[in-house]
Amino acid sequence: MLIGAHLIITSRDPEADRAFFRDVLGFPHVDAGHGWLIFRMPPSELALHPGEDDTSRELYLLTDDLTAELQRLSDRGVAHEPVTEARWGTVTYLTLPGGGRVGLYQAKHPLAIALGAAGGSA
Repeated sequence: MLIGAHLIITSRDPEADRAFFRDVLGFPHVDAGHGWLIFRMPPSELALHPGEDDTSRELYLLTDDLTAELQRLSDRGVAHEPVTEARWGTVTYLTLPGGGRVGLYQAKHPLAIALGAAGGSA
């Protein structure tokens, strides 16, 4: 039985990025040993997009109030790229201390996380 998903972000500065997820985003975590933090993520969704590069991976964090979340992050010193409107949501990107970036968006589409653990279709 599948019980979850494990996401991996590669980083030039994993300690700084771990501190960002722990201290700035406030994600609960366990220490797998030697400071190697594993974070509990919010409920998640998976989308499969067409493309020629089948090694591309992106991480987007979902919010139900982008304006309020950006204010919360700004109060913690986190900058973001300009907010844009896409067909699927209102989106911006945060730069991680290690140089990577993650998307942050408020969806315009139905959320699969609303289905809960039972699954099914909306």
